[in-house]
Amino acid sequence: MTQKQNRNSSLFFLTITALMTALVYVFTAFINIKLPIAANGGLIHLGNVPLFIGAILFGRRVGAISGGIGMALFDLLSGWTVWAPFTLVTVGLMGYVVGLICERKNKFGWYIVAIVAACAIKIVGYYIAEAVIYQNLVAPFASIPGNIVQIGCAAAVVLVVIVPLRKAANKIIPSYAV
Repeated sequence: MTQKQNRNSSLFFLTITALMTALVYVFTAFINIKLPIAANGGLIHLGNVPLFIGAILFGRRVGAISGGIGMALFDLLSGWTVWAPFTLVTVGLMGYVVGLICERKNKFGWYIVAIVAACAIKIVGYYIAEAVIYQNLVAPFASIPGNIVQIGCAAAVVLVVIVPLRKAANKIIPSYAV
């Protein structure tokens, strides 16, 4: 790879990652419903939609960085500050795993597997977070249904739009999409 190609590739990565991070933040902050259940109330949002799209189309690095930073930024700016470190790690890992699976297996069925894996990571990650924050091993179970609904809503949207988005990405930027 020439120096110019490498620079263009780095610029593209930075641009896509910044865009996806902003979308994760916006979809988390402005497209959400606060739940009156569980120990902390909970939140259903669509921030996982751009997270999954970015990870599926552009891979594990974009998924991990944009997901972790985008949602942790939401936590920091919206009064959920204590959650930010847990979100950074849990959602970063979700994006990494979705991207990793989709880099290796670029078929629709594997997108479903990747999202199911992300759901498992979310449930375990936020169970641990709640157990640490509330110092209680029982209360976090109340958050599991909300986590499943949140990932399920995102999956419904992503699985409808991902095939056309992949086709468009491959036409516009064939050498960059996973």
